[in-house]
Amino acid sequence: MKSTLGEITKLIDGELIGDPGIVITGVCGIKEAKQGDITFLANPRYTNLIEETKASAIITSREFSHSAKPIIRTENPSFAFAKIVSYAYPSSRVAYQGIHPSAIIGKNVILGKDVALAPYVVIEDDAVIGDKTVIYPGCFIGYETVIGSECLLYPNVSIRERTRIGSRVIIHSGTVVGSDGFGFADVSGVHEKIPQVGIVEIQDDVEIGANVAIDRARFDKTVIGKGTKIDNLVQIAHNVIIGEHSLIIAQAGISGSTVIGNKVILAGQAGLVGHISVGDGAVVAAQAGVTKSVAAHTVVSGYPARAHGEAKKINAYVQKLPQLSETISDLKKRVKELEERIHKG
Repeated sequence: MKSTLGEITKLIDGELIGDPGIVITGVCGIKEAKQGDITFLANPRYTNLIEETKASAIITSREFSHSAKPIIRTENPSFAFAKIVSYAYPSSRVAYQGIHPSAIIGKNVILGKDVALAPYVVIEDDAVIGDKTVIYPGCFIGYETVIGSECLLYPNVSIRERTRIGSRVIIHSGTVVGSDGFGFADVSGVHEKIPQVGIVEIQDDVEIGANVAIDRARFDKTVIGKGTKIDNLVQIAHNVIIGEHSLIIAQAGISGSTVIGNKVILAGQAGLVGHISVGDGAVVAAQAGVTKSVAAHTVVSGYPARAHGEAKKINAYVQKLPQLSETISDLKKRVKELEERIHKG
């Protein structure tokens, strides 16, 4: 990489305060940066690092106006820096092209223009794969599944029958979409399987991490809304509906028939019972246990999950339990002494 600050400013549509002729030769984090690097500051807590970093220039938010070093002010420093990284390190790896001879393609399969099928891909009958979709080795596509254009399926992804996937969807290795929902009926002490005859629908621009399980609906469909991003090791049960542009972080688990709104954040290891709703814009903190519906634009934490402010107070009291226990023991001792005195008097 060798670009001037003026060129970089145009690339990220920023506002430069400093010399546009300064040459940038690398990108790096603010602590590790050296002379010639450009870095970024997204979290105001680390403002002090602006004066300490050895970077030649810093990408900041619009709020910053003064610095001993050149700055480029942007609406989103983190995203702007990501664009620079992509510019500095363009992908040199060419994705799979064409159809490998070992790929197994069923009857009446429709493949769009420039579809790439890597070794040992299996596509069952009547599936449809859209233009420019790339499917890596060892993937399985079930019958009557429809996958849109420009999708990317990494190795060993399993897409079960009749699944519907939109365009520009990315699915990472080991994920299973459309596995049977966890449904059993107790018949005379025996767990009899309940058929799961619905489907999974994944809308456009969704990204799904590694080793995620998204179960098919018992009836109708399980839905992942447009633009939603799902981290690794997430369980999404049957008939769950997730809205648009939500974030589901690693090891979260969502029980059946729960409805998640738009722009919701479920932090790591959050657990939700079934048949509840989480309103638009709500945030569920890490390891929260959600046992009832969450209102829109609220933050909940703890177990059972409750308003974050209330949960923090409860946690503070819990931390004081050892001292409170000692206080109570002391008070009991003093009360006993007073009772004995009164009795003797």
